[in-house]
Amino acid sequence: MAADNSIHVRVGGRLQAHLQQQIGENGLYENASEYIRALIRRDLQTRNEAWDWLKRQLEPGLRADESEFKAVSAQDVIRRNQSRSL
Repeated sequence: MAADNSIHVRVGGRLQAHLQQQIGENGLYENASEYIRALIRRDLQTRNEAWDWLKRQLEPGLRADESEFKAVSAQDVIRRNQSRSL
């Protein structure tokens, strides 16, 4: 079994106050470690969801036939975007 690796983190001020609200009798978490692990899991889940969303957005373009694409210059894109913002 792998050795238990620990990371020690110092927080103060507003971060410490927030942490204290999340743990103990009045909080949702038993201790700071439990809360930090939950934050990391949520961060990983959010990142995975963002990546999945991006892949879904790109998929139609990646599957499209090359004949569906139109060559445009950078200036064409700039002009098109300027007209949309008006």
